Order: sequence, then structure tokens, then C-alpha cells
Amino acid sequence: MLGTVGTIAREEGLSALWKGIVPGLHRQCLYGGLRIGLYEPVKNLYVGKDHVGDAPLVKKILAALTTGAVAIAVANPTDLVKVRLQAEGKLPPGVPRRYTGSLNAYSTIVKQEGVRALWTGIGPNVARNAIINAAELASYDQVKETILKIPGFTDNVVTHLLSGLGRVFLQCVLAPQLTW
Repeated sequence: MLGTVGTIAREEGLSALWKGIVPGLHRQCLYGGLRIGLYEPVKNLYVGKDHVGDAPLVKKILAALTTGAVAIAVANPTDLVKVRLQAEGKLPPGVPRRYTGSLNAYSTIVKQEGVRALWTGIGPNVARNAIINAAELASYDQVKETILKIPGFTDNVVTHLLSGLGRVFLQCVLAPQLTW
């Protein structure tokens, strides 16, 4: 990773490392907020209002798949703009840029290609992000649930930190290709 950062900084300039920061922030706020914010309500919908006890792991996975898919379906335009702005950094000197910034990219894409173009690549993006979200949220939820069964643990910052560390460990061990 550091080699890639060095290569980009050397070949495209240090500012190229932040070329997609604004649409990246758009994406994280929209996608992150939706996938995490919708997870509990969707999980509760899948287990049913009369369910008592811990949700089955399969329901957690289904809820995370669903919220990951819904969230990226909404946030796909932010991914598209981020990728296009980053790709412009690879253009040779003297070649005119298509976009002056992220807001200009959104409007230019809509004007030149139509609104539907903002959802270019939606299929693979939904599949990828739904799977990643399922791996992250369901494992986090399962680890947290397990920790809370240990005497002395309560739903607090320490439990959340340990749950996050457990999730990362599981992801690195069980699905290293998802650890980007």
C-alpha cells in the first residue's frame, strides 16, 4: 500500500492522493449512514416483532446483505464520481479535464449522459458492497452478542471496541480478499 501511495505521489503529484476526497466523503456519509442506520430495523423486521432472544446469525447476514445493497444502490453516484475524478489524475499533462470538481462531475454526467448514467456499474457495486457489509456488520453483531454473554461485560465502549477488533480479526482470517 505504501508503495502505491509513493508511486501516485511521484507520478501524479502529492495532491493526487486527495483527488477523490469530496465524493469519497459523500459516499461514506451516505453509504455508511444508510448501511449502519438501517441494519437494526431490517434485522428486527427479519426476526419478527415477537422474537425473543438473540437473532440467528443467518438473519443478521440477511439484514446486512440487504442494508449493504440498499445503501450502495442509493450511493452509487458518489462511487462513480469518485472513480472518474481519480481517473482524471492519470491523464497526461495538457489533456483537458472533464470535471472541475465533484459537483461539476455530477451535473456534467447528468447533462451529457443522463441521470441513469449515475448508476453505471450498479450490479457489481451492489454485489460487492452487500457481501462486504454482511461480513462486517453480521460478524460485528455476532462478536458483540458473544462478548455480552461474558459475566461483567455490558454494552459500553469497551465492548464495542472489542467487537470491532473481533470483526476485523474474523474478516482477516476468514475473508482476507475483503480486507481492503
